[in-house]
Amino acid sequence: MTKIFTDHQERWLTGIGLLALVGFIGWIDSFFVMWAFLGVIYIFAFYEAMKLFKLVGPSAYFWAIILWIFAYFYPNPDDLFFLIAIIFGASLAYFHNFDKRLLLPFLYPVSGILFFLIIYEDYGIQAMFWLLVTVALTDVGAFFTGKAIGRTKFSDTSPNKTIEGVIGGVLVATLIGTYAGLFIAPFWTALIVTFVTSLASVFGDLFESYLKREAGVKDSGDLLPGHGGILDRIDGYLFGAPMMIIALRAFL
Repeated sequence: MTKIFTDHQERWLTGIGLLALVGFIGWIDSFFVMWAFLGVIYIFAFYEAMKLFKLVGPSAYFWAIILWIFAYFYPNPDDLFFLIAIIFGASLAYFHNFDKRLLLPFLYPVSGILFFLIIYEDYGIQAMFWLLVTVALTDVGAFFTGKAIGRTKFSDTSPNKTIEGVIGGVLVATLIGTYAGLFIAPFWTALIVTFVTSLASVFGDLFESYLKREAGVKDSGDLLPGHGGILDRIDGYLFGAPMMIIALRAFL
């Protein structure tokens, strides 16, 4: 057990630092501060996604920034991706002279990060804590379970993941994360929402692994020592956050 910590010391130290920062932001509990904090994540994630998709387009950054500014004032940020899609489609039809793939970063990671803001705006800091606990425990539970008993490969996309690790991570996250959800929802609703959020986060992680394999890179960036880039750290949340919102809207 000690070897796991010493072998990944940089990763653990960075993780603790990030947790402290997120805890401080949560303690402040201000919409503007949360929007600004997520905005920093958003810009770095967008930049990393442009690199993964091998895209060049300065105008894409302009629209990404405009979109995030709109998200501060607009009451339903999840609508804004469709606004971008309409603007993009109209521009493509009229000018037909730019890379169609420039829409991809707005689908991933922009649409997922917009759901972070929706969770905070609609359900408060308790829901953000619930999401954080669920996805983090899925990752940590899968890591330790996989190290202990992992034998069966989960997917060719991510050879280090095992079925045993994934099951262990989802079970740990569901059992503990459900109690974080009791601030928001009744027990059975919290259980279902936690389970589907945890499961979605597994595939969020897997999807980013797929993008990195396609791009031929190990990490999405090098901003976070021991973790890689911003996308390497939030990949599970980019699927988990939309799934949590969908489940909460379905069951509450």
